[in-house]
Parts: sequence; structure tokens; C-alpha cells
Amino acid sequence: MEALEMVAVGAAGVAAGGLNAVVGSGTLITFPTLMAFGLPPVLANVSNNLGLVPGTLSAAYGYRREMKGQLRRLVRFGAASLIGGLIGALLLLRLPADAFQAVVPALILTACLLVLLQPWLNRRLKNRRSGANRDGGAPMWCGVLVTGVYGGYFGAAQGVLLMALFGTFLPDDLQRLNAAKNVLASLVNGVAAVVFIAVADIDWTAAGLIAAGSTVGGLIGARFGRKLPPLAMRTFIVVVGTTASVIMLMQ
Repeated sequence: MEALEMVAVGAAGVAAGGLNAVVGSGTLITFPTLMAFGLPPVLANVSNNLGLVPGTLSAAYGYRREMKGQLRRLVRFGAASLIGGLIGALLLLRLPADAFQAVVPALILTACLLVLLQPWLNRRLKNRRSGANRDGGAPMWCGVLVTGVYGGYFGAAQGVLLMALFGTFLPDDLQRLNAAKNVLASLVNGVAAVVFIAVADIDWTAAGLIAAGSTVGGLIGARFGRKLPPLAMRTFIVVVGTTASVIMLMQ
């Protein structure tokens, strides 16, 4: 890479790390940047995934206060994320590039709709929750698993999907749910990265630049994201998710 290209990739990593900390969709910044500088789609996707791992870890660290009391939830859903991320990474290496991405815009728009309807759904489900599993039961676990598969395969707006699931089915503060989202995203990206390191080609320069940038961005995003009120955060999620869908439909 030329010097200016390296600066651009690093800056994209900072922006992606900050966006992932608050909601997700950072891949929609770094992946097109790598493509613009000539990396083939799969190589760009693999290198991008690896580079974003440190950013998701730094975001999770930034939200460490909100993770108190969530160990049981993180262990339970973490298992689903690890399994899903592994399956998704293997699918990326086995299936044609367009096979899974065709349904991505619909998934993201559905997630945005769930986020918009979250307050209404919370009111409707309040009475049912009193005697129900506070972690959503088997349907919620399966939803996290499927989101992990998607995250391991491509990952754009993985955080939007997780926040939509969490906000709809889990009776908890939105910031605490966002903290859990960052941990699960780091697990998905991490297990996929292990697979890619073992069997796939990686552009280590691109991955390193994104890693450095996303680490800084994750800490910055967590610092400011923790201060967002629920309405502002919900609006941000919907705007980012809708924009992600439009971008992918135009490709």
C-alpha cells in the first residue's frame, strides 16, 4: 500500500471501531475501503474481520461497568456466538460470495423494524416476562446463534441484529445490552479470525492497520456511546441499519 492508502485504511479502522462500539456496521466502512484499494472481496473480508477483533475487544473493555451481573448471560449466549461464528467462517470459505449476502439487506431492515417496535413490544410482553425465562429461552439462544453465523460470514450490522434481538426479548437497560453485544461480537469475530489465520490468505498490512485503528475507535466509541440516552441510541441504531441496507442493495 502507498502511504496515503495506509492512512486511509487506518482512519477507516478508527471509524469502524467507534461505530461497532455503539451499534455495529463498522464493516461497511472498512470493507469497501479495502475493496477500493484493490483487494479481492474474500481477501478483503477476511483481512477486515481479523483487523476488527482488537476493536471489538476494546469496545467490550470500555463497557466493562455495564457488564456487571451479566456473567451467566454472557456464558450462555457466548456459546451460541462461538458456534455461529465458526459456522459462518467456514461458510465464507466454502460458498459463493453472493450466496449469503443476498438476504443481508432483509435481515438488517427486519432488525431495524424490531428496534423501532421495541418500546411497544416491551409493553406487550411485560406480563408474559414475569413468569418467563429472563434470557429469552431457546428462541433467543437460536437467534444469537444465527446472528453469529452471519457475523462469521460477513458481519456488517451484526450489532444491529443483536441489539434488535436483545431489546425485544430481554428486560434490561439498553446500555447493559449494548455491553453484552460487544462481548458477543468479539467472540464471533475472534473465532472467525482463528479459522481465517489457519486456512485463508490474509493481507497482514491491511489487517494490522485496521486493528490499530479499530482499537482506538472502540475505546472512543465506548466512552461516548455509554452516555447516549435510550431514545438517541435507538435512533442511531435504526439510522445506521437502514443506511447499511441501502448501501448493500446498491452494490
